[in-house]
Amino acid sequence: MPVPPRWVRRLVIAPAVVLVTIGVLATLPVLVLVALALTSLVPGYFRLPRVLWLTLFYLTWNSAALITMLGLWLGSGFGWKIRTPAFQRAHYVVAARFLRALFRQARWVLRLRITLHGDTPDSDSFGRQLAPGRPLIVASRHAGPGDSLVLIHTLMNTVSRDPRIVLKETLQWDPAIDVMLNRLPNRFIAPAPFTPDGRPRESVLRAQIADLARGLDHDDAFVIFPEGGNFSPQRRERRIARLRSMGLEQMARRAEAMQHVLAPYPGGMLAAMQAAPDADVVFIAHTGLDRMVSVGDLYRELPMDKEIIKRGWHVPAEQIPAGEEARQDWLYTWFETIDAWVQEHRPRDLGPPRQRRRSRPARPRKRSRRPGSGRPERCEQARDS
Repeated sequence: MPVPPRWVRRLVIAPAVVLVTIGVLATLPVLVLVALALTSLVPGYFRLPRVLWLTLFYLTWNSAALITMLGLWLGSGFGWKIRTPAFQRAHYVVAARFLRALFRQARWVLRLRITLHGDTPDSDSFGRQLAPGRPLIVASRHAGPGDSLVLIHTLMNTVSRDPRIVLKETLQWDPAIDVMLNRLPNRFIAPAPFTPDGRPRESVLRAQIADLARGLDHDDAFVIFPEGGNFSPQRRERRIARLRSMGLEQMARRAEAMQHVLAPYPGGMLAAMQAAPDADVVFIAHTGLDRMVSVGDLYRELPMDKEIIKRGWHVPAEQIPAGEEARQDWLYTWFETIDAWVQEHRPRDLGPPRQRRRSRPARPRKRSRRPGSGRPERCEQARDS
């Protein structure tokens, strides 16, 4: 579904979210009673109350973020100084705090445990890979809801980096994400192959991504998801077919060998590395929410009781090969490494096994046997008849 124009998102959708939040809060006692009354009829441990709480929290979170953004817009002189360093820093601080609140609620309600691994066995190695000091390009696997939330939370609230994120254009349907991230150096990307004026989209996207990656500072992190979307078996098959239709048979065979990741789009990654030649690269893999592709999957898994495992690999800028062809092969090799790691760290549940109703088979009735005989003894009535 195409994203509506900016004026519709600002003047219609954003106020509507605030009004819906007020309506939900006004009827909260009734909603709680209904959710509790229906809990015993719905499988899952307090699934309906959890869904209600997450919905209420997300609406409140979204509305509070919009009101805060409105305050910053008014304080900047109705947007006059919104792009100045002081207000950019204020937006980063506000975004980090709202993200921390969302992350904590999601982890508590969904009962998630998050384990981070880096190049060394100690627990701090993942954070050290992302720590400020040099410009950084972060290339992450994309599978399951919330994987980007954990990554951006780590960058902003754990290692104090300012992310520049390449996102899908459809995320602008969310008013808080739309307003907050459009005021910071991020880029919403449309997946269509051509621009409205008929130019190839790839060349335009590479120019936009290069512009976003240019001028990275020591505490900036350029975040990109080279797969271009969440992993699913259907997308994997379409990506392989697309490679074959382009005559890239070798790449198609390598993509077929990868079972848990999509073949990466090299254009955006290559453009970012070319625009930031002194930036290190960190590849991120994760497991835990892979099986949840749709909203229905997310609902059925509540409460999740999952362990999310993230693994990072740090590649210094000096070790990145030169030339687009060598870099494309290098990118595929790293995603083959990610695929192998995911295979070895399949998602596992942490909670007790889910109770399933099982019908016990009826035990066969024992029939008495005559002493010394191999046949069951017939009842007296049958014998007398």
